[in-house]
Amino acid sequence: MNNLAEVKITYSAKIPACDRIKIRSSQDANQALRLIWPSFEHREFFYIMLLNRSNQILGFSQISMGGIAGTVTDVRIIFQTAIKANASGLVLAHNHPSGNLSPSEADIKITQKVKDAGKLLDISVLDHLIITEEGYLSMADDNLMPS
Repeated sequence: MNNLAEVKITYSAKIPACDRIKIRSSQDANQALRLIWPSFEHREFFYIMLLNRSNQILGFSQISMGGIAGTVTDVRIIFQTAIKANASGLVLAHNHPSGNLSPSEADIKITQKVKDAGKLLDISVLDHLIITEEGYLSMADDNLMPS
C-alpha cells in the first residue's frame, strides 16, 4: 500500500481573458465584490480578489468565515490561492457586521502581514476594502494601507 499523499494544484479559468472585469478603482472592486458576497450582517467573511498584471479579475476566494465580531485570516492560505491562480495582485476584503467602516488594529495588522508576504512573492496587495450593506471603505483611498 502506498503511504504517500498526492498533492493536486489546480486553477481553472472559465472566463475568457477578453471578458474579465478590469479593476480601475476601489469602486470597481466594491461593485465586483458585492456580486459574490454571501451576507453583510450576520457573520464576518474575508475574501481575496485575484488579479492579473492588467488588473483583470482572475477570480475570488473566501479565505475565512467567522462570527459576528471577527474572523481568522491565515496569510498562508491567501498565498496558496494566489500562487495557484498565477495572480500578480490582490485586493483583500472583509465585512463588518456592525456596519462600522473604520478599520480595527487587527485589520491594519493583517494588511501589513499580507503586504509583507506579497513583497517576497512579487504579488502586490493593492487595497483592503471593508464593506457593509450601506457602503465601503478603501484603505488605499484613505491612505491607511501600511507601507
